[in-house]
Amino acid sequence: MSPTPGGFAPPPYPYERLNGAKATATERFREAGGLVDCSIGTPYDPPPAMVLRAMASSGTERGYPTSPGSPDFRRASAGWLARRFGVTIDPDTELAACVGTKEFVATTAQFLRLRTPDRDTVLSPAVAYPTYAMGATLAGCRSVLVPELPGGGLNLAAIDPDDAARALALWVNSPSNPTGRLSDLDAAATWGRTQGVPVLSDECYAEFTWDDRPRTILESGTTGVVAVHSLSKRSNLAGVRAGFYAGDADLVGYLLDVRRHAGFMVPGPVQAGAAAAFDDDAHVDLQRAAYAERLAFLAGVLTQAGLPAEVPAGGFYLWVPVPSRFDDGWALCDYLAKTCGMLVSPGEIYGAGGDGFVRIAVVQPMDRLALVAERLGA
Repeated sequence: MSPTPGGFAPPPYPYERLNGAKATATERFREAGGLVDCSIGTPYDPPPAMVLRAMASSGTERGYPTSPGSPDFRRASAGWLARRFGVTIDPDTELAACVGTKEFVATTAQFLRLRTPDRDTVLSPAVAYPTYAMGATLAGCRSVLVPELPGGGLNLAAIDPDDAARALALWVNSPSNPTGRLSDLDAAATWGRTQGVPVLSDECYAEFTWDDRPRTILESGTTGVVAVHSLSKRSNLAGVRAGFYAGDADLVGYLLDVRRHAGFMVPGPVQAGAAAAFDDDAHVDLQRAAYAERLAFLAGVLTQAGLPAEVPAGGFYLWVPVPSRFDDGWALCDYLAKTCGMLVSPGEIYGAGGDGFVRIAVVQPMDRLALVAERLGA
């Protein structure tokens, strides 16, 4: 059934627009090692074995899981926050589970608007993961994009006072997807408290911070802020959909109550595996070393090939400027698909300010990246 005239029609999913370049690379290199997909941040390394064992032996398959998360899940998540960031969170009132963090990003605006119907605006980075803005659209809200400072982080001074007065929330993301830059999370928290606007901090790449120690907005206190964390990147568990949100007890409690009514529940076996993952740091140290090696290698390969690339301050993406010989990021995407079989994401997917870049997810193992280097060298 077609949408009612003037009604909502979902736009094409951003990564489906890459299907043409993907088909080109797949066909051209079918007999020579195939496609090297660096378009999305899908982990290619195996998850920890003890996580898989915990999921297989949890004995929780028959019963309904609780929406907040099991006591073990919440204890392990809060324990990780304490070890990694030195922050203390009450696991019973300031933390709850979510079914991966993308659904939390996409749904929170509509839940906040139910609570505060006189506000209708979601503030988010101008160059960013597209789900922040889509979450505003799905809530029937205005999406207002906040420009980035030259060195990274949001230019909070550029937010119009009228937009601030109408804001349901401000999203921040550090390290940033796609740019890899770091934000001043303390400044964002202070702005939110001053303006009376909740600040939602997406910190799923925090374990992969290269230029500084990992940071969380919770270091500034929990008042008015919620941090969102995921096991997808940290522990190579994107397929199980497990994360949590933590911070202001009033906000966490409200969102938990709404989400409980809506039936958002992380499956019991997944919660058992998540607890095991958050209890262990050794596997993350190995993953950090692997991503650091891959980033340095591919940045060097691309630079030598005439595509200057710098290792980011955080995350595992290269944010590569498009040389003047290409019209835009889509043209560079097509070129890389044809010449070396590597699929990348044009920066325009992440906002108009990303037009002059491509994002390369450096998630493939070294042998696959070496294949890209061989093809580019040829």
